[in-house]
Amino acid sequence: MFRKCQSVHADLHRLLWRRDRAGQLLRAECIHARADEGGGRRASEKSARQARGPEFQLHKSKGQHILTNPRVLDSIVRRADLKPGDTVLEIGPGTGNLTLKLLEASRKVVAVEIDGRMVDVLWKRVAECGFEDRLTVIQKDALKTQFPPFDIVVANIPYQISSPLVIKLVYGKIQFRSATLLLQKEFARRLLANPGDSEYNRLAVNVKLVADVEFAMDVSKRDFLPVPKVDSSVVIIHPKTELPNVNLAEWWAFTRTCFGKKNKTLGATFKQKRKVMEILKTSTVAGLRKDVTIDDNDGISRVSIEGGDMDEEGNSEEKSLSSSIPEGEMNLFKEKIVGVLRAEGFEDKRPSKLSNDELLHLLAVLNRAGVFFHNQAESQNALLADV
Repeated sequence: MFRKCQSVHADLHRLLWRRDRAGQLLRAECIHARADEGGGRRASEKSARQARGPEFQLHKSKGQHILTNPRVLDSIVRRADLKPGDTVLEIGPGTGNLTLKLLEASRKVVAVEIDGRMVDVLWKRVAECGFEDRLTVIQKDALKTQFPPFDIVVANIPYQISSPLVIKLVYGKIQFRSATLLLQKEFARRLLANPGDSEYNRLAVNVKLVADVEFAMDVSKRDFLPVPKVDSSVVIIHPKTELPNVNLAEWWAFTRTCFGKKNKTLGATFKQKRKVMEILKTSTVAGLRKDVTIDDNDGISRVSIEGGDMDEEGNSEEKSLSSSIPEGEMNLFKEKIVGVLRAEGFEDKRPSKLSNDELLHLLAVLNRAGVFFHNQAESQNALLADV
C-alpha cells in the first residue's frame, strides 16, 4: 500500500513510499516515473533512475527535513544574490536539491554533511549533472569542523544546532558577504527581535553586535518532506564592516549576567548576594593582572593573562580567591555597582528594553569603575556555548 512520501529523492516532491517486509526501510517512488500503460506514457530510463529514491529513512529527531518546493528553492538562491565567482558554503545539503541550484549560479560549493547516506546520494546527483568538479563535500559535524574560505553561506539549518552554528559563523575568523539561512520560524523571530519585543533575547543581542539580520520570507511546513511541525523563515545575515571597541569575552559574560532574567531590573539583578560575589571575584582577579592583552583564536577575541601570579602549588590567583569574601567588602562592592547604575540611569531599566548601544555604554562605565564580568578560568568555548 502506498502512503505519502517520508523518504525522498529530494528534487522530486510528488512521491509515494512503501515499507519493506521488515518494516524498516522506506523506498521512494515517483508517481510520474511509473509507466502508465493505460495512458501510454512511459518514462525514460534516465528519468526513472533519477526518480528512484534512496532506501533510507529521514530522521525528524535530527532535523532531517528536505525542502522540495522548487519555487522556494529558486527564491532562496535569488535572495542570496550569488555571483559567478562565488564559493558557497552550504551546511546540511541533504540530498542536493539546493546544492544543484547553487552550483548552477556559483563557481564552487563546499557542502558540510554529517550523514554518509546523504553524501552518497548528493555525489550521485551532482555527477549526473556534470558538476562534480565544482563540489567539495566535508563529511563532518558542522559545529566541530573548521570551514575553508568561502564568500557566502546558504543553508537549511536543523533547529538543534541553529544557535551555536549562527554564533560560529558571525564570530568566526572567515570574512564573508552574507549568510542566507532557512531556520525554524520561531528561531528566526528571535534573531530578528528588537529591544522591547517579547522575543528579544541574548542571542539577538550578541548576533547584532557584529551583524545585521534581514527578514527574507516565510516558508510553509508543507514545502518539506517529511513535514515538520512548524513553519520556517529565511533570514539573511550581513556581517558588519565596523565593529565596536569591546572585548568580546567580557561582553559575553556581561550579557549573560544581564539576560539571565531579562525582564528583571538591573538594580535587582546586581543586588543579589551570589551575583555580587561572582562579580567581585572576577573583578579582583582583573585588578591583579600584570598585563592584559587581546588574543585571537579562530577570530574570537578573548582576554588572556600574561605572567599572572601563581601560588606555591601552581594555582592561579582566581582559585585562591574562591574562599569566602568578608561581608563588609561585598557590601561596599555592591554599593559601588548600584551607584554606577543609579548615576547612569540604569537601576530601574530592564535588559529586554535596552539597545546594544546602551549595553555597551553601561559595560564601559562599569569596567572603568573596576567591575568586570569575564571569569579567566572559563574557556571561550564555554562562553560561546552559552551565547
